[in-house]
Amino acid sequence: MTDSRVLVVDDEVGLARALAITLRAVGWDVRVANDGKSALREAAAWHPDVVLLDLGLPDMTGFEVIAALRGWTRVPIVVLSARQHGEDKVDALDAGADDYVTKPFGMDELLARLRAAVRRAQPVDEGGETVVVAGDLEIDLARRLVLRDGDEVRLTPTEWAMLEVLVRSSGRLVPRKQLLQAVWGPGYAEETNYLRVYSAQLRRKLEADPANPKHVITHPGAGYRFEP
Repeated sequence: MTDSRVLVVDDEVGLARALAITLRAVGWDVRVANDGKSALREAAAWHPDVVLLDLGLPDMTGFEVIAALRGWTRVPIVVLSARQHGEDKVDALDAGADDYVTKPFGMDELLARLRAAVRRAQPVDEGGETVVVAGDLEIDLARRLVLRDGDEVRLTPTEWAMLEVLVRSSGRLVPRKQLLQAVWGPGYAEETNYLRVYSAQLRRKLEADPANPKHVITHPGAGYRFEP
């Protein structure tokens, strides 16, 4: 059971109602919005723990909703879409979504992904060194805080989760499969496009020269490494 709050955003009224009934039955606190503007108002007033967002909305695109949310909140966003093209998935992740589920979907899988999205947004206490300094970066693992030249860097829950895994293994290669499963969950092993998108986003936010990174290093075909 869970007390987490989920905002379901879908213009298919029947599907939204069915999702709300199912989610409430397993303990979620649910609110529903059937268009983008309503979703943004609800998110601002209610502060959900996760947003389940359809890309095809009547008044604005799902990408616009993601961009608007990312302007002020780090709430996890799980996209629910009938669009199965790889570029749509990458575009959604690149816009700031945390995960992407295609219709039709299994309810057990969807619930697992929602739980994983909420879990990534929670602090993890693993002990050990809590503040890592890397050049002009200061990464406080206990406070989930990143400073660059003394200014806070705003990371989404998934960006933070990926960075945290890499930082806790500083100087060591983290294989792609291990990184995927640590951040997104045990059901993920082949979604390497997720890693490409999020490593690029981290570099844009953390590196002085994202094209020539010093800290978030890719080992092609193998994995990623954080270099202090």
